[in-house]
Amino acid sequence: MKLKDSVAIVTGSSSGIGAAIARLFAEQGCHVVINYSSNEDGARAVADDCEKHGVKTLVMRANVAEDANCRALVDATMDQFGRVDILVNNAGTTKFCDHANLDGLDKQDFLDLYAVNTVGPYQMTRAAEKALRANGSGHIINMASIAGLAGIGSSIAYAASKGALVTMTRSLARLMGPEVRVNAVCPGFVQGEWLKKGLGEDKYDALLEKTKGASPLHDAASPETVADVCLGLIIGGDLTTGETILIDGGAHLGMAPVRR
Repeated sequence: MKLKDSVAIVTGSSSGIGAAIARLFAEQGCHVVINYSSNEDGARAVADDCEKHGVKTLVMRANVAEDANCRALVDATMDQFGRVDILVNNAGTTKFCDHANLDGLDKQDFLDLYAVNTVGPYQMTRAAEKALRANGSGHIINMASIAGLAGIGSSIAYAASKGALVTMTRSLARLMGPEVRVNAVCPGFVQGEWLKKGLGEDKYDALLEKTKGASPLHDAASPETVADVCLGLIIGGDLTTGETILIDGGAHLGMAPVRR
């Protein structure tokens, strides 16, 4: 699939991974729909960066936990561009809570996280299904996490919501073929302000160094490296669907080899 003149909806793209994906796709000539829930200034800054590459953008507020918002986002995209080629379900949320603190989460925490992290991608997929199928070569990327595979991460509720997203990716891949490919990417530790704010700077720095030391590649993901993997799935993965791609420098393999 070629990105030039395609149209991509990237949810949660006012900052972090979503913003990096929007910018990288724009560099490839892809028109981008930039979605935000609260950070309008960030979204418009991303749009300005994208438009420097000669593409068109649409900036729109939408909460993916609300079905009506998802449908409105797709409808607005169709009104402006007349097509949807790519859907990146990147919008996500968490509650930071030590896994040992079972009293730190309640029912509403689970419902809130699932609403955005799992139900949101489902509702966006449903809203965009007709448009994605119409082009015969659509692609959905679900932003999951290594937390959903290993039961780790910012909280048990977060890990559970991302695990459900991985499972849903496989279900949707069976359903959406042959017109649409559906894959999930699973970053590990991602460098940036989101984790730094959630963990606190000292804990963030310590965990970053630990992560780098534990991975065979002695590095940790950034929003840009995650975006690179998403781009590769779009332009170089024509027979790849229903897969989960880990982006963690090999940390899931266990102890890194000793440096010589």
